[in-house]
Amino acid sequence: MGGAATTAMAKAARLALMGFDVDGVLTDGTLYFGPGGDEIKGFSSLDGHGLKMLQRAGVEVVIISGRSSPALLLRAKNLDIKELHMGVEDKRSLLGQLAAQRGIDLSRAGYMGDDVVDLPVLRACGFSASVADGHAEVLARVDYVAGKGGGRGAVREVCDLILRAQGKWDGAMAEYLA
Repeated sequence: MGGAATTAMAKAARLALMGFDVDGVLTDGTLYFGPGGDEIKGFSSLDGHGLKMLQRAGVEVVIISGRSSPALLLRAKNLDIKELHMGVEDKRSLLGQLAAQRGIDLSRAGYMGDDVVDLPVLRACGFSASVADGHAEVLARVDYVAGKGGGRGAVREVCDLILRAQGKWDGAMAEYLA
């Protein structure tokens, strides 16, 4: 394992809280609008199951989005994610507040984002990740870049990495391999 991958694994091993952006991370970033103005989003079931596995393993999952969407509200409810924050302009401050409320240092919190608006939170937390099709400025500054694009399994890849880094992969897989 190379130096950057080793460092990313070491940082992921410490996580108690992991935050995710939505547009471009949990989705491919395309915004669809129906004739009535309703926003429609597509989410990966692979990513969704990764988020569930991460939660079951004891890592709290938080969604922090700059946009608000009824579709996102439904998806978070479907995944039993309690901490959903929409319409957030200052993601760094919010992640810091969430960590403080839990009595954990920001070095034990992570975030996955894809665009330059995510750089402040990505640079402040203990583990940062992005999607393969993220903005070049983001890709140059995160601890880990997934091999897949937003909404196409990148979140699952990061969830799996965290589970492996924390030595929880075998336990997470046990029910499926029994």
